[in-house]
Amino acid sequence: MGKGVVLMSGGIDSPVAAELMLAQGHTLIGVHMDNRPFTDDSPLEKVRDHLKLLEARHSTKIPLYVVPHGSTQITLMRNTERHFGCVLCRRFMWRSAEAVAEREGATFLVTGESLGQVASQTLENMRTATASVKIPMVRPLVGLDKQEIEEIAKRIGAYDISIRPGICCQAVPDKPATRSDLIRIGAEETKIDVSKILEEAVRKSVVL
Repeated sequence: MGKGVVLMSGGIDSPVAAELMLAQGHTLIGVHMDNRPFTDDSPLEKVRDHLKLLEARHSTKIPLYVVPHGSTQITLMRNTERHFGCVLCRRFMWRSAEAVAEREGATFLVTGESLGQVASQTLENMRTATASVKIPMVRPLVGLDKQEIEEIAKRIGAYDISIRPGICCQAVPDKPATRSDLIRIGAEETKIDVSKILEEAVRKSVVL
């Protein structure tokens, strides 16, 4: 089986995606994009508890990279069109996870995305975000609806962790774009130094 990097948000979807991959025998490394100051400590606390749960269920260790993402959000908010914020944000998330995968010798990324659940998960936006990396992207939940995902979360004991109180990311634009294309997103990214932002975020990441 393979080694993958799973994006862990603290929400309902990502631990379910990790569970399905672990159940298939894959080895995982967690990456959490730390959105402070646009959220509180609760997402990271949830992620750590999710990973403890999964480690116990599958008798394995799952290292966790915590990548600072708040400064990236500030740069995006100041320099790019706000309604593209979620797509641009995800492109940096995938790039950061890809950098971790290269460091750890992992061969794929895992996300908890489910087609059409939120604005950033329309087919157009998923395609635009995925194009930011070369490594394969695995989406175990892509065809499941919210109820099906929640049922799995409850079965494995992750649901109660996910729904604990906390502040959702405050960097989400009021009217996020539901459609994007590579030409427009590429133009937005010319307004910022993508390589420098990514390098700094990965350099400041902490392994727990």
